Amino acid sequence: MVELPRTTVGGPVVDLRSDTVTRPTPAMRAAMAAAEVGDDVFGDDPTVIALEAEVAALFGHEAALFAPSGTMTNQIALQLVVPRGGELLTGADGHVVTYELGGAATLGGISTRTWPAVGADLDVARIADMIRPAGFPSLPTSAIAIEQTHNLGGGGVTSLDALRALRAAADDAGIALHCDGARIWHAHVADGVPLDAYGSLFDTLSVCLSKGLGAPVGSLVVGSAERIARARAIRKRMGGGMRQVGILAAAGLHALRHHLTRLAEDHARARRLAEALAPSGVVDPAAVRTNLVPLDLSDAALDAPALAAAAAERGVLLAAMLPRRARLVTHLDVDDAALDRAIDVLTALLRR
Repeated sequence: MVELPRTTVGGPVVDLRSDTVTRPTPAMRAAMAAAEVGDDVFGDDPTVIALEAEVAALFGHEAALFAPSGTMTNQIALQLVVPRGGELLTGADGHVVTYELGGAATLGGISTRTWPAVGADLDVARIADMIRPAGFPSLPTSAIAIEQTHNLGGGGVTSLDALRALRAAADDAGIALHCDGARIWHAHVADGVPLDAYGSLFDTLSVCLSKGLGAPVGSLVVGSAERIARARAIRKRMGGGMRQVGILAAAGLHALRHHLTRLAEDHARARRLAEALAPSGVVDPAAVRTNLVPLDLSDAALDAPALAAAAAERGVLLAAMLPRRARLVTHLDVDDAALDRAIDVLTALLRR
C-alpha cells in the first residue's frame, strides 16, 4: 500500500481526489467517543436507532437501515425492488453499473439494461420507451435507478421536474424507482429542494454519510418499513451485520446536524476553482453545480494520468477518471488557502 504524504516541500498536501478523503473533525471524534452503544445485529444500539429514524424522517419514509458502504446500500436496495432474474434500467454511466463490480448481477441475479450516458440530464421519454411492461415475452422491467448528484456527470443535479416525470413514467408502468443518492445532500443544497420532496419520488434511496458530510464510514438504505425489514436480512447475508456500531452512527448524526448546510461552501469553492481553470479550456464553470469539477483534457497537452502525476509531485492530488478526463472534488478539509495552492499548481501545469 502506498503511503501518501501529508506534506510536501511547498506545504500540506491538497487532496482533491474525492470527498471521501475527509478526516473526522475533533467535534465528530468527541461525539463518537461519547456514543451510547448496543448490539446492532440484535437491533438494540440506541445511536444507530436514532440515526436510522432521523434519516428516514428527513426523506419522509418509514424506515432506514445503516450499513458500511454506499455500494452495499445500493445493492441491498436493488434487491428490494428487482426480483432475482428481473431487469433494472439505469444510465450507462451510473455508479451501480460502473463502480460496483457487477454487484447487481452477482449478488442479486439482476439483469441490467442501460440508456446512453447523459449524466444528470435525463431523457425521460426515451427511458419510458425502454420500459418492458409486465407480460413482456422475455424479461419485463422491474425498476429504474438514477443517481443524484451524478458522479460521472460532473456532480450534475437532475431537476425536480425531470424526476417527477420519471416517477410518473414508473407509475404508469407499475415499476419501482431507486435513487443512488450518495451525494443527494449536495442536490438539496444546490437547488433548495427539500429532502422529503426527493424522498416522495423514490421507493428506495441509498444515502451516504462518508462523502461530503465527512463521516468516516456509512450509508443508509431508506424505504418502507416492510422493505427495510427485508433489507436487514440482505445486509446480514452480505456480511454487513455490525455490533457496537453506534460509535460510527454517532459520526453520521454529527455530520447531519453540523455539516449539511456548510456544503454550500464546497460548492462555492468548486465554482471558484472552475473559474480559475476555465481559461485553460478544460472546464465550463457554468456546468459546475456542486462540489465536483470535471476536467476535459481532450485538447490539453497532458492527459489525465500525466496531469495527476505532475500535480502530485507538487502536492496536489486529483483523480484520473478516464485517459482524458480528470476530477477535482472540494470538501470540508479543503479551505481557501488550500484551494489557492491547488489553483496555482493546476493553472501552471495546464498552461504548458
